[in-house]
Amino acid sequence: QVQLVESGGGLVQPGGSLRLSCVLSGFTLDYYAIGWFRQAPGKEREGISCISSYDRSTYFADSVKGRFTISRDVAKKTVSLQMNSLKPEDTAVYYCAANLVTNRCSNSMVLHEYGYWGQGTQVTVSS
Repeated sequence: QVQLVESGGGLVQPGGSLRLSCVLSGFTLDYYAIGWFRQAPGKEREGISCISSYDRSTYFADSVKGRFTISRDVAKKTVSLQMNSLKPEDTAVYYCAANLVTNRCSNSMVLHEYGYWGQGTQVTVSS
């Protein structure tokens, strides 16, 4: 059974850090680009970061560039999102998903290309 499970969310003060993990089961990281998305209340789901299985290249949305990093551990089947300098506007439910169309990351993240969505993990940035 193909499954992605996110963890690591929580409540953090502005300026703080969190590390989210996305653990895969039922398939290998070798063939899929993995993306992180987030959805704040009343807003559309936004693609914020992607890591390619083709060449390990990465993509970051402007809203998180310079603050977030993405990495993967093939042996552990885990993709991690390190989030630093968190802001209240980063508050959202964060999801990981696999790109079912390509193993590369483009300059944008097309929502309908992604599948095997996890259940999400809540990140709240507040003082």
